[in-house]
Amino acid sequence: MSYLLALDQGTSSSRSIVFDAHGHVVASAQQELPQIYPQPGWVEHDPQEIWRTQLATAREALARAGLPARAIRAIGITNQRETTIVWNRRTGAPIHHAIVWQDRRAEPTCAQLRERGLADLIQTRTGLLIDAYFSGTKLKWLLDHVPQARQQAERGELAFGTVDSWLMWQLTEGAVHATDVSNASRTMLFNVHTNQWDAELLQALDIPPGLLPQVLPSSAHYGHVSAGLLGHAIPIGGVAGDQQSALFGQACFKEGMAKNTYGTGCFMLMHTGRNFQISRNGLLTTSAAQPSAQTEFAIEGSVFVGGAVVQWLRDGLHAIQASSEVQVLAQSVPDSGGVMMVPAFTGLGAPYWKPDARGTITGLTRGTTVAHIARAALESIAYQSAALLQAMSRDAVAAGAAPVSELRVDGGACVNDLLMQFQADLLGIPVVRPAVIETTALGAAYLAGLSCGVYGSTAELSELWRAERRFLPTLSASRAQELMVRWEHAVRQTTLV
Repeated sequence: MSYLLALDQGTSSSRSIVFDAHGHVVASAQQELPQIYPQPGWVEHDPQEIWRTQLATAREALARAGLPARAIRAIGITNQRETTIVWNRRTGAPIHHAIVWQDRRAEPTCAQLRERGLADLIQTRTGLLIDAYFSGTKLKWLLDHVPQARQQAERGELAFGTVDSWLMWQLTEGAVHATDVSNASRTMLFNVHTNQWDAELLQALDIPPGLLPQVLPSSAHYGHVSAGLLGHAIPIGGVAGDQQSALFGQACFKEGMAKNTYGTGCFMLMHTGRNFQISRNGLLTTSAAQPSAQTEFAIEGSVFVGGAVVQWLRDGLHAIQASSEVQVLAQSVPDSGGVMMVPAFTGLGAPYWKPDARGTITGLTRGTTVAHIARAALESIAYQSAALLQAMSRDAVAAGAAPVSELRVDGGACVNDLLMQFQADLLGIPVVRPAVIETTALGAAYLAGLSCGVYGSTAELSELWRAERRFLPTLSASRAQELMVRWEHAVRQTTLV
């Protein structure tokens, strides 16, 4: 039996999962990652904690599997995207905390780019809208605000990377400074048509090219883990940003297939094959995980606060003691009692793109209880995802394709049956939960398996995918539309202008 090890470095935790060749979980380990909030709208991580927790879980997963490191054919890496790290090439020490994808501090730079008339150029080259979400403006902030950073960068002393690059640098003890096309496509610095860093965009953001990692396909030989770290020099064979990795793990290899991941945020992707399609409905075009040098694309919508709203119920409102309690609390009332919650804690992402939005709870009465608020919080995840799919379907129809006919789901919150049923009701199409919901890690394992010969093709991977449950819509289309109208009204209350 061949085994693959997936390193899944997420926003709220680091995980490692050992898979067998059939895509079954053999063993896993997970550690929470501390969040750092220096001021409102800012979110940081300690890069050393990212590395420490990821290495610890890799060792623990191997121990739990009862496998020596030499039994692992290859390692796949998947990671929180856009999160930006800069470190010293000689010492390996970060020059600052990692600036997390949720962080909004680069918005003034984004406003300047828009004022300079660069929106169309950036969207045409990268598929992205100008937003502080992406790595390029975070990198510029670090160069402009960390003492001596720009001078060091211009002397070639610093390295930039998203979390995958940081992990590979550590795993190979500085031998590899690389990333894959899916992560590179989230920087706002990468030409997704040519799969090259774009000199004009680098100049627009004043980024020295020497900072940047080498870009490879998502399934490739990146190098070997240093033998002393895990006990054997395991090849690194697959790398993909978490959402593209989940699309791959869901076996969405064909044009028109879509998935939604319910994690800290929610991320919906629809594969568009080799067609680079600009969204006219507030979505992004991004590089899909690419097993070869052939370009492949997806349309993506990002919800900034998905499962994180349950964490807020636990840690901020103290409505629950553990995240697992939310379904029972929400089901203790038949509906939200007219309460609508828009969790715009860090602005609103697609399809609204309202960076100045802030969270609101509307429809409160004297009869409102914490259970109603919990249900409204849970339903907010489904409402935001429904808005994404509606925009995605409009894009598909405009491109002459059929609307999305089913939605494959994964991520931690997809185990919540109440949420999944409400999602199907709002969408009016089946919501399908796979037998293996760890599809983000599974995608990285599959990419690694392709590179080392465990799998021969994506067709072989499609045969491995299995559904665990299909949630069919029970609401009428008219009632679902009424609910979405109420949701859009609530969204309009999140800003003062």
